[in-house]
Amino acid sequence: MARLRLNVAVRQVHLWMGLSLGALFVLLGLTGSALVFYQTIDRALNPAIQVAEAGPAPDALSPVWDRGLATLRARWPERRGTWRFEVTGEAGAIPVRYDMPGMKHGGHRVMLWLSPDGRRVLREEVWGRYVMTWIYDLHMELLSGETGLAVIGWSGLAILMLLMVTGVWAWWPRGSWAKALRYASRASLSRRLRDQHKLAGLIGLPLLAVLVVTGVMLALPDQSNAVLRPLGRPVDPPVKLGTMPYTGPRVPIAVASASAQRALPHGRIVWIDVPPPGSGAYKFRIRQPADPSLRFPHSFVFVDPASGKVVAVQNAEQAGPTTTVNNWLHSLHDASVGGLFTRWLAVIIGFFPAFLFVTGLIRWRIRRRD
Repeated sequence: MARLRLNVAVRQVHLWMGLSLGALFVLLGLTGSALVFYQTIDRALNPAIQVAEAGPAPDALSPVWDRGLATLRARWPERRGTWRFEVTGEAGAIPVRYDMPGMKHGGHRVMLWLSPDGRRVLREEVWGRYVMTWIYDLHMELLSGETGLAVIGWSGLAILMLLMVTGVWAWWPRGSWAKALRYASRASLSRRLRDQHKLAGLIGLPLLAVLVVTGVMLALPDQSNAVLRPLGRPVDPPVKLGTMPYTGPRVPIAVASASAQRALPHGRIVWIDVPPPGSGAYKFRIRQPADPSLRFPHSFVFVDPASGKVVAVQNAEQAGPTTTVNNWLHSLHDASVGGLFTRWLAVIIGFFPAFLFVTGLIRWRIRRRD
C-alpha cells in the first residue's frame, strides 16, 4: 500500500512538473534546435555576406587581417576597444567582433563581416538585435541577463531531478519489460498517447539528459565547479597580463601570429584579438588536436604587440581535471563534438520536449473529461 501511494505521488509530481516546467523545456528544446546551425541560418537570412572567394581561405599568417584592421579603424576611429577576427578556415566573408573596453562576456558586442579581401564592411549588427542572436539570448538567459541565466540553471536542475527522474520512475516496469515497452496501436486514444509519450521519453532520455546536465553546468558555473572540485585542483585561472602599455608601432598581425603558432605548433589559430592602440597584448585562441571545440577552443597565446614575442601561454592539454570537464561542456551542449551527425541528432532531439508536452497535455485533458 505504501508503495502504491508513493507511485501515485511520483506520477502527480511528474504531471504537474510537466504542465509547468514542461513549457520552459519546450522553449529551450525548440530554440536549441534552431541554434545548432545558427550561423548557417544567419547567412541564409543575410544575402550581403553570401560572397564567394575564388582563392583558398586565409590562414592566420595572411596579410588580410592587417588590411581588415586598417579598414575597420579607418571606418570607426573612435572605437578603441578590441577587434576580434575569426579565422574560420572557410572562404567567404570574414566575421569580426568589436568589444568595447571593460565589456563583460555576453555583452551586446558589435558584429561585423568584411569582404574576403578585408577592404569592405559588408554588414554591421549588434548582438541580440538580430534574429539568431535574439534566439541565442532567449535560449541562454531568457533575455534577462544574469537573472535569466540563473532561472535557466535552476529550472534545468528541476527538470532533470523532478521531471525526467519521476518520468522514469513512473514508467519503470513492475513486471514484464516487453509489456512496458509495447505500443498498443489499436487501443484507445488515451492509451496510445500514453504509449507515444512513454516511448518518446525513453528514446530521447539519454541525449536530453546530456543536454540538460551540460546546460545546467554552463548556466551555474560556480555551483558546477564546487561539485567538480573533488576531481582535483580547482578551475585553472585565466591569464592576467595587466594593461601592458607600449609606444611606437605594433608588429603586423601576421608576425604575431607566427610567434603564437611557434608556441603551440600543433594547434590551429581560430581567433585573433587585436588590442587597443597603445596597450594590451595580441591574444590568439588556438585549437589543439585534443580540444573538443572547433570554434571556441581553450588554448591561448599572448604576444607583445611591440616586440612580437610570446608573453604567456595557456595550453588546454595541460589543464586540470575540473577545467578539462568544463572545456567539454559547450561542445557537448551544442552537439558539435560529433560532427554533422550529432548536430542533426540534436536538432531532432530538440523537438522531443514539445512532443512530450503535447501528448502529456492532451492525455491529461482526456482523463479530466472522462
